Amino acid sequence: MTKHSSTLRETIEEMIAMGELQPGQHLDETELATRFGVSRTPIRETLIQLESMGLVVIRPRRGAIVAELGPQQLVEMFEVMSELEATCGRLAARRMTPEEQQVLLAAHEACKAAVEAQEPDEYYYRNEAFHEAIYAGAHNSFLFEQTRGLYRRLRPYRRLQLRVRNRIGHSYAEHEGVVQAILAGDGDQAAELLRSHVMIQGQRFSDLMASLPQLTKSAA
Repeated sequence: MTKHSSTLRETIEEMIAMGELQPGQHLDETELATRFGVSRTPIRETLIQLESMGLVVIRPRRGAIVAELGPQQLVEMFEVMSELEATCGRLAARRMTPEEQQVLLAAHEACKAAVEAQEPDEYYYRNEAFHEAIYAGAHNSFLFEQTRGLYRRLRPYRRLQLRVRNRIGHSYAEHEGVVQAILAGDGDQAAELLRSHVMIQGQRFSDLMASLPQLTKSAA
């Protein structure tokens, strides 16, 4: 069955995020075309799209591989991510409509259900919706696109963080503070809480580095 280009991109992006396609893994166009029942042309176009997102590296005459991040690059990208999210939180506290606040609260409740079920992968998806509600609430389309783009680039690593012991419980507790700050219209507090929520340093960085070998294994 033929897949539209956007669906194909989303599917391969998800396989990278979930570790089914591993960092450094060669992406064979013929193999992927057979797998998805399409010609090599849409596969090639999809890989070019994923390269523009930073998820794939296309090497001349050697084909494409899933992008890898070194420790220093990972820290730098999380550093930028934390500042982008902080800005989103500050603006959302000032600009969110009552309807958007309800969307944020619903996303927060969905995260709670995943924590109680002890389902890291389910929490990962609910967490993504939670953060996107904040991005949207900032009412700045350029900031939204930049923040979401970097979020996607870091998806495999953000998901991996949530598999560290007790992390989803801590993450949810941090969300609670962010929600209260946004509802109270306290932009500075929302920004500071989001900055520390996203930034990886100290023990969180050590835990993430220790977990990275899991990305070389199949999610199955």
